[in-house]
Amino acid sequence: MKGRYRIAIVGAGITGLTLAALLARGRNADALEIVVIDGAARPGFSIGDDIALRVSAIANGSADLLNSVGAWPAIVAARVSPFEAMRVWDENDSPDSASAVRFAAAEFAVPQLGFIVENALIQHALLAVLDNCDVHLSFESTIESLPDADLVVGADGARSAVRKFSGIETSLWPYEQTAVVTHLKTERKHGAMARQRFLRDGPLGMLPLADGRISVVWSTNPETARQALASSDEELGRILTIATDRVLGELTVAGPKGAFSLCAQYANEYVLPGIALIGDAAHAIHPLAGQGANLGLQDAAELASVLDAAIAGGQHPGDRPVLRRYERARKGANLTMLHFMTGLNSLFATNSALLGELRRAGMHLFNRSGPIRERAVKVALGIQ
Repeated sequence: MKGRYRIAIVGAGITGLTLAALLARGRNADALEIVVIDGAARPGFSIGDDIALRVSAIANGSADLLNSVGAWPAIVAARVSPFEAMRVWDENDSPDSASAVRFAAAEFAVPQLGFIVENALIQHALLAVLDNCDVHLSFESTIESLPDADLVVGADGARSAVRKFSGIETSLWPYEQTAVVTHLKTERKHGAMARQRFLRDGPLGMLPLADGRISVVWSTNPETARQALASSDEELGRILTIATDRVLGELTVAGPKGAFSLCAQYANEYVLPGIALIGDAAHAIHPLAGQGANLGLQDAAELASVLDAAIAGGQHPGDRPVLRRYERARKGANLTMLHFMTGLNSLFATNSALLGELRRAGMHLFNRSGPIRERAVKVALGIQ
């Protein structure tokens, strides 16, 4: 084995920083020279700041992973929003109907189904870990070509420069939807429950926040999204009150608002010699189930495990046969989730009365199907 292997991780988001922490705290850390490169400034976080607009639903398994690298205690000490129940229903039904899908943590003997956490807080906690590791952090450093390294990891998002410079092509499924995001005060307490109402133009997710507000992710057609963003806060509150079927009473905008276009995509290859893609650089899915961040964290964990075993066995971490082990482990699972989310979004977006009845019947059966229901929840909890 040569002196040290240089691992360049491009992208200092949740996925890239988690991979860096796993490698830097792993048994072969002394064999690695790890650098994290990101074009943006180092992200900051202050407990005195308002809850940021960008939040992620972190599954229990992902929380365990963050705990394993020492980041989770700082996250919990700052602020997290555990949610203990979930309710999903169709716009032609009510949230209390027999066909509304329900989950509760108690039914699966766990304290919570997951946590709503600000992305900036997760990054802040991971960076605090890396500040005490032998890792070089290079912010405000835009790459113009692939870095010189034994292995370059693209963790730089859906518009990955690493993927582009590597010549890896992607397959795309435009959703023709735009996600409107904001925070809202609610007339009724959210009760630590995550809710989702499927509307004809797309799903509307309501995520509970620790201070009693909710974070809304409303996937709708681009024109409706433009009108929503152009509306006053008072008018947007009224629009969302109606869209949520007043399940939490009157809603009032109480935070920043933004929007982003939705498109599913996946890289046709995850790896090449000396190249690996993780997270949104490899796959981007619809946000309706909140699984994007969790899939990226699973990628990071799998790649770290593969690299650890390879180095321990005297293999080069950039060799394609080594990296293919990671690709085989993750590509199928990620594609399955991507197609499932795409199909689910399309199923609920149809105007067909027949399909509407089949949807409700299927959701009713799902509530009563023990093994299928248990399997679905385990996947969502990250304990599969």
